Amino acid sequence: DPDRHHRRSIRLQGYDYSSAGAYFITICTQNRECLFGNIDGGQMRLTPLGEIVREQWHAIPSRFTDIAMDEFIVMPNHIHGIINIVGAPLAGAQNAPNPVRAPLAGVPNKTAASAKRAPARGAPTVGTIIGAYKSLCVHHGLKWIKQNDPNRMLGKLWQRNYYERVIRNENELNRIRQYIIDNPAKWDMDRENPDAVQQDATIKRNFLEGI
Repeated sequence: DPDRHHRRSIRLQGYDYSSAGAYFITICTQNRECLFGNIDGGQMRLTPLGEIVREQWHAIPSRFTDIAMDEFIVMPNHIHGIINIVGAPLAGAQNAPNPVRAPLAGVPNKTAASAKRAPARGAPTVGTIIGAYKSLCVHHGLKWIKQNDPNRMLGKLWQRNYYERVIRNENELNRIRQYIIDNPAKWDMDRENPDAVQQDATIKRNFLEGI
């Protein structure tokens, strides 16, 4: 159940995180601050910073060899995405703005889209990819603020670390894809939603006080 298990790191001791496979990633903003936009009618409306976060995610395959992107969503204070580390470079691939879906071992491809690869340097680890992604979001976010809103202070963008899950089979992959797609529609119940958390705390407090 991704809703229960994606919130904590479940890194496997001794596991090679440069291994070919699919990885479900969640990264949250510092203090769960809603910097990336808001949910309106079940749809995510991105701020300029949210647009930057989305663009940098889709640019990952242009910076790392043997990487393909699957389902992805920017939420008000976190992102969910699936990264595929594939077995070999895709020859002749062209840059594409949309997410790329690559197979698990033995799992058929869902789309044929791909992105231009950087020169081969060996497979990166998931940690290397996410570290670079977070840094680039900060870099481009600060650049945008300097050009468009110089009086604003960005502060710390991301919380320390990230959450990941190794996706083991096609059924799990499809469940996580659907979970990501459904995330905006379920924002009112999302534990990352500050309003939902506050409302839940108020209900519990009133119950305990006998109101």
